[in-house]
Formats: sequence, structure tokens, C-alpha cells
Amino acid sequence: MNYIESIKKPIEDEMQLFQKTFALALHTDNSLLLSVNEYVMQKTGKQLRPMLVILSAKLCGEVNQTSLDGALSLELLHTASLIHDDVVDDTNERRGKPSVNARFTNKIAILSGDYILSKALGWAALTDNLPILKAMANIGMQLADGELLQLMNSQLSNTSEEDYYTMIRKKTALLFATCAEVGGLSVGTDVESLEHLRNFGENLGICFQIKDDIFDYTEDAHIGKPTGNDIRDGKVTLPLIYSLLNAPVDEKQSVLDWIGSKNFSPENIHAITQFAHQNGGVNYALKKMQYFKNKAIIELNSFPESEVKTGLIACAEYAASRDF
Repeated sequence: MNYIESIKKPIEDEMQLFQKTFALALHTDNSLLLSVNEYVMQKTGKQLRPMLVILSAKLCGEVNQTSLDGALSLELLHTASLIHDDVVDDTNERRGKPSVNARFTNKIAILSGDYILSKALGWAALTDNLPILKAMANIGMQLADGELLQLMNSQLSNTSEEDYYTMIRKKTALLFATCAEVGGLSVGTDVESLEHLRNFGENLGICFQIKDDIFDYTEDAHIGKPTGNDIRDGKVTLPLIYSLLNAPVDEKQSVLDWIGSKNFSPENIHAITQFAHQNGGVNYALKKMQYFKNKAIIELNSFPESEVKTGLIACAEYAASRDF
């Protein structure tokens, strides 16, 4: 059994119900919006985030309507953020297909993302659970904050590893943490368990994002999106941060000059990729990814053994081992 099967197995019935509700949530009488929403539905990924909500709920109690509404709200929020991110980053491809902004237009993508975000907030309100609503409001702010931090850091060639972790916590990890937290909140779990769930989700999210950033330094990989995009956008992520700190001065000067002048020709992107490999940046990022994966799994130690716990551990293993 692969990791995705291990994740899905304990929650097959709940995920079937989630899928039906997700399709219902994106239905509209607006023909243009419906076209966008149907296109979005065709490009849904593994839906790891709603699975994390439902698994966390089931680990601590019985999955209920609040659990499903919370999962749907967070997946809609995530979907809206991806649409907006692709516009901000001028990304033309996602999961091997044209992004919404490439398939339609930037204006349509932004407005469609706004609509889906509003749907997310509306579905969160259905939970009638104030802690869940507070968690949703917080993660909406943190996602935007993280993206702005990334834009700011893209102007700097001296981004530190600490800055990097701050950024990815906001733009990625806290969404995973919120998914796990909302699952626990939906079944009224205790404060200590909620803390472990949040920590599990945060470390899982850091692991997940480091893996994504490693992909950008992987040439000729079939990962469903172009490689070199982060470099092309001037985003300084962990493989490059480490390499710039540890490479000989003469080797890194060209890279710093290209970043400073935004001279990201295909040849320079290739050279930067090789620079990160040759100076240990990619290997270092792989080690840190494994470190956060293990930290995530340790947070589950206090929970009894079960198929659901195995599914959550598989989430961490999948985040570190996936090839797309």
C-alpha cells in the first residue's frame, strides 16, 4: 500500500461525502464562473489538507458535519490562494495544465479566487464554532502575510535561514497546522491534544514546503509544474540560502550579481541550479526536510495506535517522499 492509500483508507466514506459537497459548493448560476470552477475541479490535487482535517477529527473523536464543513472551508481557502498566487507569480502552469489565469485572464482569475474565498468564509460560518472561525480568520491573514514576505525577500540576496522559516510558516505550514487544529476543534478535543495536532501540522507543512523548494532545483523532473520558477522569480529558498552562505566567495559572486540584476536567462538558471547542488544546498535542504518530517511524527506519540494515526504518519512520509 502506498502512502496516499494509507492516508485515504481510514476515511474513505468521509472523503466521498466531502467530494460531493465540494462540487456542490462550487456550483453557480453564473456561466463564466461555473466554467472556471469546473476547470478548477478538474485540477484538484491529492486534497491532502481536507484529509488532514478529517483524519485529525477521527483521531480524537467521531467525524461530524462540523468536521466536514471545516475541511471544505479550508480546501476552498487553499484553492483560492493558489489561484491568486499564480496571478502574483505570473505562473502559467499548475499540475501539468494551464493555470486559471493562463486559461482565462488575470482579471477572471482574481475575481474567481475572490468568489471561492467568500465561499470558504461562508462554509466556515456553517460550523457555528467560534474557535474554528477565529482559526480561519487567522490563517487568511497569515497566508497573505507570507506571500508579502516572500515578495519582499525576493528583492534581497541576503535572506537568512531564519527569514526563510518565518516565511514558509506563514505561507504554507500554518495552513497545515490549522487543518489539524480544526479537525480537533470539530470534535471538541482537549487542549493538550490540540497542541500536538497543531505542532504536527506545522512541522508537516514545513517539510512539505521544503520539498516543493527542492523541486525547483530538480531538472527534467515530471512534477506537474515547471522547474526553475522560484529562481526566475528571484525567490531565495533554502537550497540557495545554504549555498550562498557556504560557497567560496568567487563562486557565489556571479550568482549574487544575477540575483541583483534579475538576469535570469535559461543559462543562468541552469548555472544557479548547479551551484546549489555543488555547494551542498540541495542535500542540506533534504536533511532539514527529514528533520521536520520526524518532528511532525513525534507529535503523534501521545495518541494511541490506530489506522487513523497510521494515516497521519503517512501524510508526513508522503510529504517528504513525493515526486510531484
